[in-house]
Amino acid sequence: MNDNPLLDKSLKFATRIVKLYQYLVKEKKESIISKQIIRSGTSIGANANEAVYGVSQADFIAKLQISLKETAETEYWLRLLVMSVYIDEAQGNSMLNDCLEIKRILIASLKTAKDKK
Repeated sequence: MNDNPLLDKSLKFATRIVKLYQYLVKEKKESIISKQIIRSGTSIGANANEAVYGVSQADFIAKLQISLKETAETEYWLRLLVMSVYIDEAQGNSMLNDCLEIKRILIASLKTAKDKK
């Protein structure tokens, strides 16, 4: 796909989020949390992608920071979906692991970017 692990992983994660959204709406008839998670879960990669094309180091850092905040929000919604039994624990943990991996990459990228500043 892409030689940038963050962009690659966040796009694959967004695809999983879209499928989760479709499942929640069609199978579980859930409309509130599903709208929240599709916004935050797809925003992670969108902001990371924008960061790559930032006009300055400060712009790059700001976009990655937004991406990190969206990751934290998505983590919350995933945990809530598991706790409220909208998704099973195995599916939730799989998605949470992907989310946390992206979070670790973002934290490391932000540290590197801030150290260069």
